[in-house]
Amino acid sequence: MPKDLDVAKRAKVIEWLKTEVVDNVSRLFKALWEGSTTRVGDSLASLIMSSYILARRLGISYRDLDDLLIEKLKKHKQEGHQLEEWYQDISALEEHMRKR
Repeated sequence: MPKDLDVAKRAKVIEWLKTEVVDNVSRLFKALWEGSTTRVGDSLASLIMSSYILARRLGISYRDLDDLLIEKLKKHKQEGHQLEEWYQDISALEEHMRKR
C-alpha cells in the first residue's frame, strides 16, 4: 500500500474510533437513564474496549495505558480523592489493576 494511502487510512481509523468512544458514552447515558444494568455493563465494556484500541492506534501500548492508569490512581489516592475517602474505590481499582 502506498505510504500516503496508509497515512490516510490510519487517520480515518482514528477518527472512526473517536466517534465510537462518543457513541459508547451516549449509549451509557441512555442505559443509565433507562436503568438497564445489562446495558450499562455492555456500554462500559464497549467504552473501555474502544479506549484501549484508540490508545493503541495512537501509539500507546496496552501495557503503557495500564501503567498510566495505575500512576493516575496513585496520584488520586495521594491527593485524597473523594471517592477514595468515601468508598476506597481508587485503592480497589489500583489493586485490581496490579493483580491483572
